[in-house]
Amino acid sequence: RQETEAAAAEKARATAALEKSAAELSEALTRAKQQEDAAAAAGKEIEESPIPATHIGELVGLIHSGELSGKLAKEIFAKMFTDALPPRAIMDRDGLKQISDTGALDKIIDEVLTANPKQVEQYKSGKTAVIGFLVGQVMKASKGQANPGVCNDLLKAKLDS
Repeated sequence: RQETEAAAAEKARATAALEKSAAELSEALTRAKQQEDAAAAAGKEIEESPIPATHIGELVGLIHSGELSGKLAKEIFAKMFTDALPPRAIMDRDGLKQISDTGALDKIIDEVLTANPKQVEQYKSGKTAVIGFLVGQVMKASKGQANPGVCNDLLKAKLDS
């Protein structure tokens, strides 16, 4: 029985790793398509793009590490095309790093909860779908830089306590 459980756990880990790799490949292909579209919009062939493949790889790595959200990556990608800088340099220069620090997010979340007592009451009365609205308000307050997964977890913890 222990062997069966160990095999099932290993299969689950392998499946999760495969799904993660597939998602990363999909993200890389999406970025490559965006680069091709941006080059075409500028009247250039993809081979003439000012963005080296290493910068695309770095951008995907920043998304994978959680330092960037997809929304921030799109913003940085557009700047990579015009500024010819690597994504980390643009992220640092423009302060576009995703906020995952719970201390910083707690402050924003407290402000959002205070400003939206009706939605807080709806959540507490069982209408849990309203959490999407509250996450949206945190995203708005953070100018899109809050990590939505961390926000969701922190909001649930505060609202369920």
